[in-house]
Amino acid sequence: MAEYTCSTEQIAQAVRMYDGVRRKSEIGAMVRDLRIDSQEVIASFGEDAAVIRNHNDALLLAADGIWSKLMDADPYWAGYCSVLVNVHDIAAMGGKPLAMVDIFSISDITIRDLVIQGMHDASRQFGVPIVGGHLHPDTPYSVIDVAILGIAPIDGVIYSNTAQVGDTILVAIDLHGRVHPSCVLNWDSATLRSAEEVRSQIAVMQEIGTKKLVTAAKDISNPGLLGTLGMLLEVSGKGAKVDLEKIPKPDLLANNISFDHWIRMYPGMGFILTLKSEKIDLVKELFEKTGMTVAPIGTVDNSNELTIHYQNSSSRVFDFSKDGGVMHLGSYT
Repeated sequence: MAEYTCSTEQIAQAVRMYDGVRRKSEIGAMVRDLRIDSQEVIASFGEDAAVIRNHNDALLLAADGIWSKLMDADPYWAGYCSVLVNVHDIAAMGGKPLAMVDIFSISDITIRDLVIQGMHDASRQFGVPIVGGHLHPDTPYSVIDVAILGIAPIDGVIYSNTAQVGDTILVAIDLHGRVHPSCVLNWDSATLRSAEEVRSQIAVMQEIGTKKLVTAAKDISNPGLLGTLGMLLEVSGKGAKVDLEKIPKPDLLANNISFDHWIRMYPGMGFILTLKSEKIDLVKELFEKTGMTVAPIGTVDNSNELTIHYQNSSSRVFDFSKDGGVMHLGSYT
């Protein structure tokens, strides 16, 4: 396995043990402990954003807190990513991001200024305003949390729990980027793109939702590519087989990263989608017009396992029926 430098089992183990995956396991307990009693809430836990009925539209509500490791490494990048990840959550649902609010706790004026500058730059680039929030100016730590509101036609929302057996798994990712100098597990493409370019990449998901071109989707988030796919399969109650050779990747040698490193990275712009084979060419064309790389990497099945393959080798990454998968949602779906 020369190009990948390690076996399928080593890759599977690296994904399972990655902090970005393991930190998701607490979601299951929240799902069990919090009860939602509202006919207007169409979807909640397990999705990238909650879906709330508003006549013929759906309001999309999401929130993200930035990992303390990122804040410690680069406050500016933490501020930028606090906007980026929220915009991704709305896009993944086929929505248009409208506005954000934040909760900011700061221990140091320098950190404050860097975080705010990062948030400001990302907000301007993606065209999504920050319209309010709450400030704790005297805490012994620095934390930034952001919530976002989006909107979509109610029949154009893309869910992540609706993958179907036989669907093709498609990855769309912007390989025009770099390993971020402050965080080796972040692939930064967004800051190298113009505002027009990143907005067009986000708008693709709105078009896909409106035209009902996919059965399910998620943005590639902290668990990385395979971890995110695991989340989608878990909430869908499905399994999949993935061919590692087909996963889009940058020049690994030039970027001084291994394949197992790459599949755990958070990309500047990346989505996992499931769809019928006859829709593949159209969806590829839409993404490729914005400079993103698109490839089918596997097929959804009813195995309730995520299995990876490379040539004559294969390994199981998750068994959703036994170990609870990524989020430990159990019978949530």
